Amino acid sequence: MTSPIPENETERLAALEGYEILDTPPEETFDRITRITAAYLNVPTVLVSLIDENRQWFKSHHGLDAEETPRNIAFCAHSILNDEVLVIEDAIKDKRFKDNPLVLGEPNIRFYAGAPLRTNEGFRVGTLCAIDYVPREITKAQELVLKDLAQVVVDEMELRIAGRKSAKEIAERKRLEEAHRESEERLKARRCSGPWSTIRRLKSTSRTSRGAIP
Repeated sequence: MTSPIPENETERLAALEGYEILDTPPEETFDRITRITAAYLNVPTVLVSLIDENRQWFKSHHGLDAEETPRNIAFCAHSILNDEVLVIEDAIKDKRFKDNPLVLGEPNIRFYAGAPLRTNEGFRVGTLCAIDYVPREITKAQELVLKDLAQVVVDEMELRIAGRKSAKEIAERKRLEEAHRESEERLKARRCSGPWSTIRRLKSTSRTSRGAIP
Protein backbone atom coordinates (compact mmCIF):
# COMPACT_ATOMS: atom_id res chain seq x y z
CA MET A 1 0.00 0.00 0.00
CA THR A 2 1.08 3.57 -0.62
CA SER A 3 0.02 6.79 1.06
CA PRO A 4 -0.61 10.11 -0.68
CA ILE A 5 2.15 12.72 -0.48
CA PRO A 6 1.38 16.44 -0.02
CA GLU A 7 2.79 18.80 -2.65
CA ASN A 8 4.83 20.66 -0.03
CA GLU A 9 6.22 17.49 1.53
CA THR A 10 9.84 18.66 1.82
CA GLU A 11 8.88 21.89 3.57
CA ARG A 12 6.29 20.07 5.67
CA LEU A 13 8.83 17.57 6.98
CA ALA A 14 11.25 20.41 7.75
CA ALA A 15 8.52 22.18 9.72
CA LEU A 16 7.79 19.00 11.68
CA GLU A 17 11.48 18.51 12.44
CA GLY A 18 11.66 22.09 13.69
CA TYR A 19 9.30 21.31 16.54
CA GLU A 20 11.85 18.89 18.05
CA ILE A 21 9.03 16.66 19.23
CA LEU A 22 9.52 13.34 17.42
CA ASP A 23 10.55 10.43 19.67
CA THR A 24 10.16 12.47 22.86
CA PRO A 25 8.62 11.03 26.05
CA PRO A 26 4.90 11.35 26.82
CA GLU A 27 3.78 14.73 28.16
CA GLU A 28 0.70 15.33 30.27
CA THR A 29 -0.20 18.38 28.19
CA PHE A 30 -0.93 16.22 25.15
CA ASP A 31 -2.27 13.23 27.07
CA ARG A 32 -4.86 15.50 28.67
CA ILE A 33 -6.10 16.57 25.23
CA THR A 34 -6.52 12.99 24.03
CA ARG A 35 -8.39 12.05 27.21
CA ILE A 36 -10.75 15.00 26.83
CA THR A 37 -11.34 14.19 23.17
CA ALA A 38 -12.08 10.54 23.93
CA ALA A 39 -14.57 11.50 26.63
CA TYR A 40 -16.29 14.11 24.46
CA LEU A 41 -16.66 11.87 21.39
CA ASN A 42 -17.20 8.71 23.45
CA VAL A 43 -14.57 6.77 21.52
CA PRO A 44 -12.04 4.28 22.90
CA THR A 45 -8.98 5.63 21.09
CA VAL A 46 -7.63 9.11 20.40
CA LEU A 47 -4.18 9.87 19.01
CA VAL A 48 -1.93 12.85 18.46
CA SER A 49 -0.31 11.54 15.29
CA LEU A 50 2.68 13.19 13.62
CA ILE A 51 3.37 12.18 10.02
CA ASP A 52 7.09 11.63 9.52
CA GLU A 53 8.74 10.61 6.25
CA ASN A 54 8.05 6.88 6.56
CA ARG A 55 5.90 6.53 9.67
CA GLN A 56 3.23 8.08 11.80
CA TRP A 57 4.47 8.60 15.33
CA PHE A 58 2.13 9.15 18.27
CA LYS A 59 2.96 11.91 20.72
CA SER A 60 -0.07 10.76 22.70
CA HIS A 61 -1.92 7.47 22.26
CA HIS A 62 -4.99 7.13 24.46
CA GLY A 63 -6.46 3.64 24.23
CA LEU A 64 -3.84 2.20 21.87
CA ASP A 65 -0.73 0.31 22.93
CA ALA A 66 1.51 1.47 20.10
CA GLU A 67 3.92 4.34 19.50
CA GLU A 68 3.98 4.35 15.71
CA THR A 69 2.86 2.61 12.53
CA PRO A 70 4.17 2.66 8.96
CA ARG A 71 3.04 5.73 7.05
CA ASN A 72 1.82 3.72 4.08
CA ILE A 73 -1.07 2.27 6.13
CA ALA A 74 -1.82 5.41 8.17
CA PHE A 75 -5.30 6.91 7.93
CA CYS A 76 -3.74 10.16 9.12
CA ALA A 77 -1.56 10.32 6.00
CA HIS A 78 -4.80 11.02 4.11
CA SER A 79 -6.04 13.47 6.71
CA ILE A 80 -3.13 15.91 6.19
CA LEU A 81 -4.03 16.51 2.54
CA ASN A 82 -6.45 19.35 3.37
CA ASP A 83 -7.76 21.42 6.26
CA GLU A 84 -11.06 19.58 6.73
CA VAL A 85 -11.84 16.79 9.17
CA LEU A 86 -11.54 13.41 7.46
CA VAL A 87 -14.45 11.21 8.56
CA ILE A 88 -14.64 7.50 7.77
CA GLU A 89 -17.88 6.09 9.18
CA ASP A 90 -17.12 2.48 8.20
CA ALA A 91 -13.64 1.77 6.90
CA ILE A 92 -14.59 -1.63 5.49
CA LYS A 93 -16.88 0.18 3.04
CA ASP A 94 -14.31 2.79 2.00
CA LYS A 95 -12.24 1.79 -1.03
CA ARG A 96 -9.19 3.65 0.32
CA PHE A 97 -9.11 1.58 3.51
CA LYS A 98 -11.08 -1.64 3.02
CA ASP A 99 -7.88 -3.63 2.38
CA ASN A 100 -5.86 -1.85 5.04
CA PRO A 101 -4.24 -4.26 7.55
CA LEU A 102 -5.38 -1.98 10.38
CA VAL A 103 -8.94 -2.66 9.21
CA LEU A 104 -8.68 -6.33 8.28
CA GLY A 105 -6.61 -7.17 11.37
CA GLU A 106 -5.75 -5.70 14.75
CA PRO A 107 -6.88 -3.22 15.88
CA ASN A 108 -9.79 -3.65 13.40
CA ILE A 109 -10.51 0.03 12.82
CA ARG A 110 -13.98 0.86 11.55
CA PHE A 111 -14.56 4.51 12.44
CA TYR A 112 -12.01 7.29 12.00
CA ALA A 113 -12.20 11.07 12.33
CA GLY A 114 -9.01 13.09 11.94
CA ALA A 115 -8.50 16.85 12.20
CA PRO A 116 -5.19 18.07 10.75
CA LEU A 117 -2.61 19.78 12.95
CA ARG A 118 -2.06 22.92 10.89
CA THR A 119 0.88 25.06 12.01
CA ASN A 120 0.95 28.85 11.99
CA GLU A 121 2.92 28.65 8.74
CA GLY A 122 0.24 26.49 7.13
CA PHE A 123 1.94 23.09 7.26
CA ARG A 124 -0.19 20.09 8.23
CA VAL A 125 2.26 18.05 10.30
CA GLY A 126 -0.15 15.48 11.72
CA THR A 127 -3.61 14.98 13.16
CA LEU A 128 -5.70 14.71 16.26
CA CYS A 129 -7.75 11.63 15.44
CA ALA A 130 -10.55 9.65 17.03
CA ILE A 131 -10.93 5.91 16.39
CA ASP A 132 -13.62 3.35 17.11
CA TYR A 133 -13.86 -0.34 16.33
CA VAL A 134 -17.49 -0.27 15.28
CA PRO A 135 -19.09 1.83 12.52
CA ARG A 136 -20.52 5.14 13.72
CA GLU A 137 -21.33 8.71 12.74
CA ILE A 138 -20.13 12.10 13.92
CA THR A 139 -22.08 15.34 13.98
CA LYS A 140 -20.92 18.62 12.44
CA ALA A 141 -20.77 20.12 15.92
CA GLN A 142 -18.45 17.31 17.01
CA GLU A 143 -16.28 17.89 13.94
CA LEU A 144 -15.90 21.55 14.89
CA VAL A 145 -14.89 20.64 18.44
CA LEU A 146 -12.37 18.13 17.09
CA LYS A 147 -10.87 20.90 14.90
CA ASP A 148 -10.71 23.24 17.90
CA LEU A 149 -8.96 20.60 19.98
CA ALA A 150 -6.51 19.98 17.12
CA GLN A 151 -5.68 23.69 17.23
CA VAL A 152 -5.07 23.38 20.96
CA VAL A 153 -2.53 20.65 20.16
CA VAL A 154 -0.77 22.99 17.72
CA ASP A 155 -0.80 25.81 20.27
CA GLU A 156 0.83 23.51 22.82
CA MET A 157 3.45 22.48 20.27
CA GLU A 158 4.24 26.15 19.64
CA LEU A 159 4.52 26.88 23.36
CA ARG A 160 6.69 23.82 23.83
CA ILE A 161 9.25 24.77 21.17
CA ALA A 162 9.25 28.41 22.30
CA GLY A 163 10.11 27.25 25.80
CA ARG A 164 12.89 25.00 24.53
CA LYS A 165 14.36 27.83 22.41
CA SER A 166 14.22 30.19 25.39
CA ALA A 167 16.03 27.65 27.56
CA LYS A 168 18.70 27.20 24.87
CA GLU A 169 19.16 30.98 24.59
CA ILE A 170 19.59 31.29 28.36
CA ALA A 171 22.12 28.44 28.39
CA GLU A 172 24.03 30.02 25.48
CA ARG A 173 24.07 33.41 27.21
CA LYS A 174 25.48 31.81 30.36
CA ARG A 175 28.09 29.99 28.29
CA LEU A 176 29.21 33.22 26.62
CA GLU A 177 29.34 35.06 29.95
CA GLU A 178 31.46 32.28 31.45
CA ALA A 179 33.77 32.28 28.42
CA HIS A 180 34.14 36.07 28.70
CA ARG A 181 34.94 35.82 32.42
CA GLU A 182 37.55 33.12 31.81
CA SER A 183 39.08 35.21 29.02
CA GLU A 184 39.41 38.21 31.33
CA GLU A 185 41.01 36.05 34.03
CA ARG A 186 43.57 34.70 31.53
CA LEU A 187 44.34 38.25 30.38
CA LYS A 188 44.87 39.38 33.96
CA ALA A 189 47.13 36.40 34.57
CA ARG A 190 49.26 37.28 31.53
CA ARG A 191 49.55 40.88 32.69
CA CYS A 192 50.73 39.74 36.10
CA SER A 193 53.36 37.38 34.69
CA GLY A 194 54.42 39.20 31.50
CA PRO A 195 57.58 41.32 30.83
CA TRP A 196 55.87 44.61 31.75
CA SER A 197 55.05 43.15 35.13
CA THR A 198 58.73 42.25 35.60
CA ILE A 199 59.82 45.77 34.65
CA ARG A 200 57.33 47.30 37.09
CA ARG A 201 58.64 45.05 39.88
CA LEU A 202 62.26 45.99 39.08
CA LYS A 203 61.41 49.69 39.11
CA SER A 204 59.63 49.32 42.41
CA THR A 205 62.58 47.42 43.87
CA SER A 206 65.01 50.06 42.58
CA ARG A 207 63.03 52.90 44.15
CA THR A 208 62.85 51.04 47.43
CA SER A 209 66.61 50.37 47.35
CA ARG A 210 67.47 54.01 46.64
CA GLY A 211 65.23 55.15 49.43
CA ALA A 212 67.04 52.83 51.83
CA ILE A 213 70.52 54.42 51.18
CA PRO A 214 71.50 56.81 54.07
